[in-house]
Amino acid sequence: MGLSDLIAGGMDATAATELLLNVVWTIVGATLVYFMQAGFAMVEAGFTRAKNAGNIIMKNLMDFCIGTCVFIPLGFGILLGEDALGGFIGTPTLGIFTDYANFDWSNFVFNLVFCATTATIVSGAMAERTKFLSYCIYSAVISAVVYPIEAHWIWGGGWLASLGFHDFAGSCAIHMVGGTTAFIGAALEGARIGKFTRDKDGKVTKVHAFPGHNIVIGALGCFILWFGWYGFNGAAATTGPQLASIFMATTIAPAIATVVCMIFTWLRYGKPDVSMCLNASLAGLVAITAPCDVVDATGAIIIGVVAGLLVVFGVWFCDNVAHVDDPVGAVAVHCLNGIWGTIAVGLFATKTAPECTLKGLFYGGGFHQLGLQLLGVVTVMAWTIITMTIVFKIIDKTVGLRVTEEEEIVGLDVKEHGLASAYAGFSLMDITEGNMSINENTELGENDYDEASEAQRAASVKVTAPVDPETGIHKVVIIAKLSRYEKLKTALNDLGVTGMTVTQVMGCGVQKGAGEKYRGVEMDVTVLPKVKVEVIVGSIPVDKVIETVKRTLYTGHVGDGKIFVYNVQKVVKVRTGEEDYDALKDVDATWFNYTDVSAPRKETEAAMSYVKPGGNWKDIPPEIHSFGADTHSDRFRRLSWNEVAPTIVNWRKICMMPPEGNRILNVSEAAALMGLDKKFKILGKTLNSKQQQIGNGVTQAIGKFIKKYVLDALNYNTQNIVSV
Repeated sequence: MGLSDLIAGGMDATAATELLLNVVWTIVGATLVYFMQAGFAMVEAGFTRAKNAGNIIMKNLMDFCIGTCVFIPLGFGILLGEDALGGFIGTPTLGIFTDYANFDWSNFVFNLVFCATTATIVSGAMAERTKFLSYCIYSAVISAVVYPIEAHWIWGGGWLASLGFHDFAGSCAIHMVGGTTAFIGAALEGARIGKFTRDKDGKVTKVHAFPGHNIVIGALGCFILWFGWYGFNGAAATTGPQLASIFMATTIAPAIATVVCMIFTWLRYGKPDVSMCLNASLAGLVAITAPCDVVDATGAIIIGVVAGLLVVFGVWFCDNVAHVDDPVGAVAVHCLNGIWGTIAVGLFATKTAPECTLKGLFYGGGFHQLGLQLLGVVTVMAWTIITMTIVFKIIDKTVGLRVTEEEEIVGLDVKEHGLASAYAGFSLMDITEGNMSINENTELGENDYDEASEAQRAASVKVTAPVDPETGIHKVVIIAKLSRYEKLKTALNDLGVTGMTVTQVMGCGVQKGAGEKYRGVEMDVTVLPKVKVEVIVGSIPVDKVIETVKRTLYTGHVGDGKIFVYNVQKVVKVRTGEEDYDALKDVDATWFNYTDVSAPRKETEAAMSYVKPGGNWKDIPPEIHSFGADTHSDRFRRLSWNEVAPTIVNWRKICMMPPEGNRILNVSEAAALMGLDKKFKILGKTLNSKQQQIGNGVTQAIGKFIKKYVLDALNYNTQNIVSV
């Protein structure tokens, strides 16, 4: 219907013009929101690893496409259909098919792009280990039912809207729901392999960082999202002044949040954190989304300040307290700041904002609106937790939620999509990733070699003759699958090999590579991604290294790998000039004897579990262990990764432990801390005798200084004796 039709129908010309302009702006705003899908895709791809970039792009694409498919017959009607069940749900309608001439086309598109945004928030938090099929099922369910029902409560005339709950553009309905779902999904499927180091009791002792592979793409995504957010927040504006005010708030809050985050991370970590500041800009945008139409500049500034701090806290909380692996910070950005933005309406709403009829607590409105906002947060979150937990549990029990260990290590691009790389010609895997530990997401306890039959073992390549012992020093070169690298590294470390050179390579053996298809066309692949590990061994028997490698790499399938052994004629340590065996002693397993250690008592283990790296007895609650004011500072001390270790004064009483794990230092570690070199001989055979000698002694550096001082003094006195 055009302008002339509206006027002919009796509408005032000015009102008709405003109506058409609102429709046009709604469509423009919806277009900007759709463009945000590109922003989310860039942020998530940039903040994760290259081997999963294609998978990330695919998920973001399908969020919108699958969302459209289910929103047409079901989601739209549930969201904006006629109230049913007391405002709990809208009535589904097929008006898009049965009455297209009178269908609300602009409203459909407008709500569809918002629905897709809710779904895509979850993609980043569950990245790098989720089955693509499982993700598609999740995306369909949240777009068809979960989001439309709670959005109906808020925007479709449902029960929350009738009470006066206010969420202008979706801090609660979209971002809190998406962020909460992200937390549930990430928690249920577990962390990525190597993200957390756990002790034998399953307690997390260290958090490992997995840097995003392309911070530039991530930054581009943030700029795209900020640009699109002007449509996200402004598309529902009804007047020019209201739109301008919304644009102002949407600019101030993220800018303030980013500056606050920069200052805080600068002070806290010593350097301004790039990725955290990018997240902070998004956090400010999320927080201002609900109150963007009802706040003034002061309110927007305060909202931005809190958002900038809240995003840092959220990332820290997920890593160090909840131990939920969120690769992109979706929980911190969307969930926590979605909650904050929704509550902020009840605090900062002011009638000085154009078209605003609400008053928040800090503007003389009392607790009424704040109470409504809290009610909305609690009920919508409860709905999300219950429904999405059920959805993820069902998916996990049927098709499975998580990919296999090997699929995760190699990358989802290859395993889920047959895409050799999203960046053809570039590295597929970062071999500097954190160590793999035995947990619920790995299968390190299985040994394919031991499980194999005698016939299978006999079919594997054997060492047909003893290695030539001419020099006694050997170079072992191992070519292995990428998926076996972490297991190989762990096995070699356990054997005593602590030095290795690792290179990612491309190659093939008798299998001649493997064929893949791109756009339906067969690709001639002649080489496959491999990892080459090179080690030099002397005192460790090379045959033992070979056997360990075989046991670790063996699967019984073509492509398990190769082992090459070379005699080494000469080894020179550049720093000291030591040669051959002496040059290799730094990696001699006999020096690092991790069995030469006394086990702590159960009471000691319980007390030390409270002590953080660099801490001491002061970290232990009084009810666990009591101490006097004169207690030595080294009592119940845990060493720090980044600080100089104190002198060991009384081994049997102080209880000094390494930064990770509840065990007493072994003799070799204590000797190293006291500056004793590998040639120093500790007398006595018993563990107690060795511990007492180290505890009663002084550091070797001090001993050498005293020796030199005494000798210099004696030489001085000798030189000054005068014959009479």
